[in-house]
Amino acid sequence: MLLLSDMAASKNIKTGINPDFSIKSRKTKELAYYVNGLKSKNRFILSECITLLESTHEAKRRLAEAILDALPNLPDASVRVGITGSPGVGKSTFIEAFGSNLLQKKHRIAILAIDPSSQKNKGSILGDKTRMQNLAVHPDVFIRPTSAGDVLGGTAAYTKEAIQLCEAAGFDFIIVETVGVGQSEIEVDHITDINVLLLQPGAGDDIQGIKRGIMENADIFIINKADGQQLELAKQTKTAYTNAIQLFHHDIKDWTCPVLLTSAIENTGMEQVYESIIKYISILKNNGQFIVRRQLQEKKWFEKQTIEIFYQIVFQNKKLSKEFSSLAEQLKIGGISTRSAIHSMEGTFKSIFKTED
Repeated sequence: MLLLSDMAASKNIKTGINPDFSIKSRKTKELAYYVNGLKSKNRFILSECITLLESTHEAKRRLAEAILDALPNLPDASVRVGITGSPGVGKSTFIEAFGSNLLQKKHRIAILAIDPSSQKNKGSILGDKTRMQNLAVHPDVFIRPTSAGDVLGGTAAYTKEAIQLCEAAGFDFIIVETVGVGQSEIEVDHITDINVLLLQPGAGDDIQGIKRGIMENADIFIINKADGQQLELAKQTKTAYTNAIQLFHHDIKDWTCPVLLTSAIENTGMEQVYESIIKYISILKNNGQFIVRRQLQEKKWFEKQTIEIFYQIVFQNKKLSKEFSSLAEQLKIGGISTRSAIHSMEGTFKSIFKTED
């Protein structure tokens, strides 16, 4: 197969592509290189580790797992913060301002920004670094944009493991910026300690349009862009949400969800956000819920990954895969009903794996 540059050269077409350019496969290194790199807080080696983690190459994935197994267990070495909100609410701009506040307090920050993916080509823009220009160049900040791929829930397939790598590299404040608001956004609750929901001024009129699951999983509500002509509207929105959240019962006994006003432009409200996060984490640690919740997250992750393994094993079976393809084709042309196809798949599955009724 000819490369684009080769085809252009053969037809004397100028493409602007360097004809001598070629993509070289990056070789992996010994396990100790990655483990020692993380221990020495090397951001570039951390990035390499996450790339291995996300790789579809089996050997690289195995190396990433070996790196994770070699890392020390750090049950409470960091604070994991999930930040969600509808597109356009200003998540990245808020994180840029809030991150600057964290740096003043000598925190080391890792930001895992999940971007939505095209359902056609699975690509993502991954532009979060361009919206966090000050943080992107700071030595105590690590920003990793990641494509959500086919994963629902506003997170990527390996976000939780990426968090562990960031913690091993000495980052004590881990921020997960999710794709956006949707019912599946509650998935971030399974990998973070505290969840922050960003809202637009005027969103008080749309409380009914925001899914109950998201409202119930939020620990802090922030009315962002509370500045200029929108300040009064933001205050009204704060009142509406303060009244609304009284209808919800938070699962932490001593916690009442605060509703805060922030402005990235005027750099206001960031200190209140930080104080609220620290207060919430202190409550969790004092009542023993911090470790318990982290343990539940591990259990949830185990269940999720186990189901993924089952899925892969099942469809590696040639007979089952062939039957699935055949039934799917019949469904497409209307040769079989959906219910009949499901029963047929169930029968094939049971015959192969000899499951009991």
